[in-house]
Amino acid sequence: MEKKSLGVVKTQYFTFANPPDELKLESGARLGPVTIAYETYGELNKEKTNAVLILHALSGDAHVAGFHEGEKDPGWWDSMVGPEKAFDTNKYFVICSNILGGCAGSTGPSSINPRTNKTYCLDFPIVSIGDMVECQKRLIEYLGIKKLLTVVGGSMGGMQALAWLVKYPNKIHSAIPIATAMRHSPQQIAFDEVGRQAIMADPCWKDGDYYGGAHPAKGLAVARMIGHITYMSDASMADKFGRQKKKDSEQFKFTADFEVEGYLRYRGDNFVKRFDANSYLYITKAMDNFDATRSKPLQEVWKGLKVKVLVIAFKSDWLYPAYQSKEIIKACKFAGLEASYCEIDSTYGHDAFLLEFEEETHLVKHFLKKVFSVSQNEAKL
Repeated sequence: MEKKSLGVVKTQYFTFANPPDELKLESGARLGPVTIAYETYGELNKEKTNAVLILHALSGDAHVAGFHEGEKDPGWWDSMVGPEKAFDTNKYFVICSNILGGCAGSTGPSSINPRTNKTYCLDFPIVSIGDMVECQKRLIEYLGIKKLLTVVGGSMGGMQALAWLVKYPNKIHSAIPIATAMRHSPQQIAFDEVGRQAIMADPCWKDGDYYGGAHPAKGLAVARMIGHITYMSDASMADKFGRQKKKDSEQFKFTADFEVEGYLRYRGDNFVKRFDANSYLYITKAMDNFDATRSKPLQEVWKGLKVKVLVIAFKSDWLYPAYQSKEIIKACKFAGLEASYCEIDSTYGHDAFLLEFEEETHLVKHFLKKVFSVSQNEAKL
């Protein structure tokens, strides 16, 4: 039986940190005003104890479920959010916001700098995963929520979930980091750097000052192509494309004659229609700089916490391999947290966190039911 859709939803906006009360970033720089785009689904209960915060990955945004008016495609995790789905909007109040530094409604390098009345470009300060979480905390407070039932996200979203655990563990009952890491490995940093260099090598990049003219579309498309290769697996590529060639392919020409070539070009070309190249630079740098441990053993940082944790990984994910998720669960166990780990047998690679919704739904539903029951008992005390 097909689950119901949320129907048409709208993006909302929250602005804070107006001068002289600018947001102080982890770098020491100050930024304001700051606008955060967000969407909500379901109803917040009277006690305000049923709120779930979904954290998006690198190319995501606040539109996690339902449809925007006039659009045919639903939100990026629509299979997981809605009535009777993993994040059941009949039970939970679901929130998703576009990150600081993004380009889908939140303040980022493509926004107007109020001091100059011009686009920030590279005058936008370097932001961190922690800064993104600070903005989310301000949004949650604005919505009148004292404590979240859970924070959940895959990939970079998982990093944000870990940052919540480190920065504001008293503000959450649980966390669900999926297909993520406590810090990037040299290989993960290397892939990000190649993507950044592709953008900066585009003659249209102009040291980030391209707004109002031609954007570095070719460089950003290549960056996306590189990224998309890492999101899939050898098995999923073989299954989806094999060595199949297009019917109209020309032998010995530098055209996209293999199906996989055409697919990557299609993904790259589509990506540049909705994403900003400078945001790509800032966000990947934030991911590379992220270190949940902050040079301290996590078992010490998390010791004594009452937060429950569900860690999910995928066997074919070679971008964020399972050993990195096992490091997270090991730290949880050493700290005495109530934590569970599940490694899903999938061939989809890193993209599995967006595609294996049946397995994830089973795990998340069971986990949230338990967390919600405990949180309700705590609220009565």
